[in-house]
Amino acid sequence: MYTAFRFTFLLALGLSFSVLSMQPACAAKTAGEPGTVVNTPPDMTYYALKGDTLSSIALRYTEKLSNWSIIGKRNKIGNDRTIPVGSAILIPLELLPEEMSSAKVVALAGQATAKNTAGAETALEIGATLTEGSQISTSRNGFLSLVLPDNSRISIPSNSQVKLSKLRMAKYTQSPRTEITLVQGRVESTVTPLESNKGRFEVRSPLAIAGVRGTHFRVGVNDNGIASEVLGGKVAVGKPEKPATVLLPAGQGNIVSRNAVGKPVALLNPPTLSGNYQLQEKPTVQISIDKMERATAYRAQIASDSQAQNLLAEGRVSGLDTDTRFKFDGLPDGQYFVRATAIDGVGLEGLPVILPFTLKARPEPPFSVQPKAKLRADKVDFAWTEAADAKTYRLQVANDAAFKDILLDQTGITDIRLTADTLKPGTYFWRAASISQKNGQPDQGPFSDAQRFVLMPPQQAMAPFTDGGDKELSFNWPSEPGQKFLVQIGRDAGFTSLYLSQELDKSELRIPRPDAGQYFIRVRATDPDGYIGAFSSTQKVSIYSRWTTSNGEALMSSGGAVRAGY
Repeated sequence: MYTAFRFTFLLALGLSFSVLSMQPACAAKTAGEPGTVVNTPPDMTYYALKGDTLSSIALRYTEKLSNWSIIGKRNKIGNDRTIPVGSAILIPLELLPEEMSSAKVVALAGQATAKNTAGAETALEIGATLTEGSQISTSRNGFLSLVLPDNSRISIPSNSQVKLSKLRMAKYTQSPRTEITLVQGRVESTVTPLESNKGRFEVRSPLAIAGVRGTHFRVGVNDNGIASEVLGGKVAVGKPEKPATVLLPAGQGNIVSRNAVGKPVALLNPPTLSGNYQLQEKPTVQISIDKMERATAYRAQIASDSQAQNLLAEGRVSGLDTDTRFKFDGLPDGQYFVRATAIDGVGLEGLPVILPFTLKARPEPPFSVQPKAKLRADKVDFAWTEAADAKTYRLQVANDAAFKDILLDQTGITDIRLTADTLKPGTYFWRAASISQKNGQPDQGPFSDAQRFVLMPPQQAMAPFTDGGDKELSFNWPSEPGQKFLVQIGRDAGFTSLYLSQELDKSELRIPRPDAGQYFIRVRATDPDGYIGAFSSTQKVSIYSRWTTSNGEALMSSGGAVRAGY
């Protein structure tokens, strides 16, 4: 029994002796510039100075003398003695003290404010620096993006309130130690990988904690609790008193309620955008989404970058609505990206689709004035309103609504009207565009909506009239079925003094013989669809004086009615 004990004791001594005798040589194998440090995750490597001990190193770099034993174990050094000059000593990163960090505003749309720890509130601007304890609020149309020193991004959409509860980094290595508290709304984080440098990034709320080592995820407050949605990497989710209950991989999410940490649920697939969204030619951007099963709502966001981190606008529509279309106003012309997601029944927002589009709506086109549905004329007068910023205009006339068969393409028009006399009767489409000056060059905006019109032959004039001396005069003209007419006889060519103005249901006028003199006659047709055409060309009618019999009939001779002059 004594022999066995003695053997074990000696063996233990032998092992201890081996370790103690070998480690200084082992530590001395790696040498560097004495007094320098290098970040070598998960440690920081320190190259010893003359006279350094584990205690002095622990106090200098971790600010706790007691940490010498942890550093000794990490380096397999069993006692607190002098370290050879230049020896590489590994100091675990989690032992390093923290120093204050900051966040910088890199994108801002609308209004956002920050309240510091003293309660002072300021309006945020791009380039502003925020420190630990700042509480950020975004307005109804406010969007904010922050960047941390390690290039992690925090995006705060509209109607949200977020507190930067902890903004720190490890001294010497700048390993991040970040805690975000979500008070209201949503927050989206794209976190630079932290696994190797022992950094921490957490999003906290009254009900849940989401902790990551480097990933892309969202956290939001909804009616069912706290929603976590993972777009890349993994997120550990749990309650404050029991963190990391569930590990969510990319493409999954869960709800943490007051009563439970929900199980992982697959996020809805990205939705499909419909229609020609790629080119927006009106100031109001319109984005339509195809309906999806299980989706109770949809969200669309407009961003200036392909990662949709710099948000400019967003909207949400119910999946129960017939029209799942978003409308966004107030955007200047330019290149944008739309990010769209579907939201399921418990409020989890699905995977996004991000697609580019171009907004080119300016200079805005003029409003069309004429022609409208149809006209009867031998020439067409096109007219439009004067558009803001327009220097000239462009007019197109085509046989088809798609303007593939263009008959007239006139640019550089300085007036707001143009007459075309080469069009034959038929159906046509026309549109106009404004042209302004931009950087010294012509800048054409989009065309107005195509206007359809039917060109018909002009109202034909009456048959030539010859006074035959009759007591009653008869006039007639060509017509179409169902037309009604307005006939005017004037005493002058300008019809300022009318002898007669009469509406008729047929293309014939009979009137008693007027006094001798010069008259002018014209006719205007109204079609069955209500279209009122232009007056026909004017005809001159000469009525002469005549000799009559006792019964009022014209006195006749072999040459016809006997004239007495005008």
